Amino acid sequence: MLMNIKNILNIPGASQEFDFSVPEERLELVRGYVFHTPVQVTGSLKNHAGAVVLKLHIAFSLLVTCDRCLKETVQAFSYDTEHMVVRFVNDEENEENFVIAKAESIDPAEIALADLLLELPSKMLCKEDCKGLCPVCGCDRNITDCNCMTKIEF
Repeated sequence: MLMNIKNILNIPGASQEFDFSVPEERLELVRGYVFHTPVQVTGSLKNHAGAVVLKLHIAFSLLVTCDRCLKETVQAFSYDTEHMVVRFVNDEENEENFVIAKAESIDPAEIALADLLLELPSKMLCKEDCKGLCPVCGCDRNITDCNCMTKIEF
């Protein structure tokens, strides 16, 4: 979904707000995650004296399997991100620090998905203090207390 931002780039003080859901076809390209709800993106573009700032609020929920107890759960996520939008970058080494408006357009859905993937935790837990499974008997230690660990001699 390309958004033409020519007016924002050219007129200091110009701004534009937007609100959309990332299309399901785009979410299918994100491997390893099961989206429980659509990815909702709200945001704004604002030209501050020639510097264009893109602000995004990304909200969604995932169906995740806890890495400790293997329980499936739905978790909500919400992130706020901010980017500088430029027409071009002179120094290719700094290119990743900016959003480049090619042909005076940007794709906010693509930017939101990239931000979302960078923000997701590397370990998914059903709750922060999940005790996980007993390595001996396999019981869920969040539900049952077993004495297996006290019986093992080290």
